[in-house]
Amino acid sequence: MALYSIVIEQDEDGVYCASIPALPGCYSNGETHEQTLANIKEAAALHLDVLREHGDPIPPPREVTVEDIDIAV
Repeated sequence: MALYSIVIEQDEDGVYCASIPALPGCYSNGETHEQTLANIKEAAALHLDVLREHGDPIPPPREVTVEDIDIAV
């Protein structure tokens, strides 16, 4: 088991989009935060299965930082 950071954002249409920065190309979405979380977990499992099948290395988890900054609008 490894603990990977995920990013979940809600787009302008209200759809939640998720990605795992340590696993490039691993994305999912959903209508709710909970559904998106379940979907990205499934996507990650499938992503890792494909990497294993091809004999590719499994990228290690990496730190993800979210910061708030002031921007003049």
